[in-house]
Amino acid sequence: MKEFDIIIIGGGLSGSSTALNLSKKGYSVLIIEKEASGNIKPCAGGMASSMKKYLPLDIDESIESKIRNVEFRWESSDNVVADLSGESPFWIIRREKLDRLLLDEAIKYGGEILRPVQVEKITQQNKTWIIKCNNKVTYKSKFLVIADGSQSRWAGYFNLGPRKPKFANTIALRLKGLGNIPKDSVRFEFGFVKYGFAWAFPLKDSVNIGLGTFINNKLLENKDLNNKVIKSFGFEDLSFKVVHKKLRIWNGLNKLNGDRVIAVGDAASLCDPFLAEGIRPSLMSSYFAAESIDECLSSNNNDLNNYSTNINNEWGKSMAWGKRIAQIFYRFPRTGYQLGVKRKTAPQRIAQILSGQMNYEDIAMRVIKRLLTKSKD
Repeated sequence: MKEFDIIIIGGGLSGSSTALNLSKKGYSVLIIEKEASGNIKPCAGGMASSMKKYLPLDIDESIESKIRNVEFRWESSDNVVADLSGESPFWIIRREKLDRLLLDEAIKYGGEILRPVQVEKITQQNKTWIIKCNNKVTYKSKFLVIADGSQSRWAGYFNLGPRKPKFANTIALRLKGLGNIPKDSVRFEFGFVKYGFAWAFPLKDSVNIGLGTFINNKLLENKDLNNKVIKSFGFEDLSFKVVHKKLRIWNGLNKLNGDRVIAVGDAASLCDPFLAEGIRPSLMSSYFAAESIDECLSSNNNDLNNYSTNINNEWGKSMAWGKRIAQIFYRFPRTGYQLGVKRKTAPQRIAQILSGQMNYEDIAMRVIKRLLTKSKD
């Protein structure tokens, strides 16, 4: 039986970044990951450059594009463009590169990873976690981090996050070439996807394209609709493979820690309920999780409550307003586009939210009031 200070279930972005933050502090860390390595991850890849403060390493190798403006369109027309202020405030990263960088750096500092290995049973004895896996080996740790993504088996088991998680349904793909997407722009396409939107985020020589819906998850089964969206981004070759994924989006202020256990990233239901942003909360939660566990280990106590408090303060309060905006916007999307995007200052505000310069609370009251008033007309 091997023993570690921390065991992390899940080796994606949040799991790898948590492992790096902790292994760099000198703790023994084991990641248990169920998937084999090398998978392409065609998630949007958008990341506010301000998030580098949560990363203890240089990630330049994973940055594919530096975005200067954000485009909004309604069914391929009615264009609105917002310029991003400051020097490269928004990046497009290649997720598989970023995940590998984080993992390699964690291993350099002594972290270990098992893959592909499935966790089968978790118990606690005398303040120690006992993890049994399908490789017939048992592992022990003082603290446990749940980082197994939106389809987390263990977040609910430990009552971490919302009792009834809310999901957005998405499809994602990566196409060679840039289509009609400028190399320094991201595009949000509204109108085609009912109760949701589509997006195109450019890498160096390809584009990450996605469609997401927040209300009716069956809408993305319409192949003709999906092809229409892909064509709107300037692509004619429709012989692509898509990745289907359910995103566990933010659904209320909830406790994200228990006795010696913490949930991070998608497993903690932190994805933005309006724009489906997941990288920023993954990195933020990984950082605060490592800080909280470090404080416990260094002071010999078990109180992880400051983790939930920090996440709710730094992220959850803004998402509470983002959820309210989303509930109205996606039920009345055309009105939402006219009042929430086409207003003179609106696109710039959305761009500032993406780059981390503003949060939803800064704009919510005015936006909600306008949307409610217009929807009743």
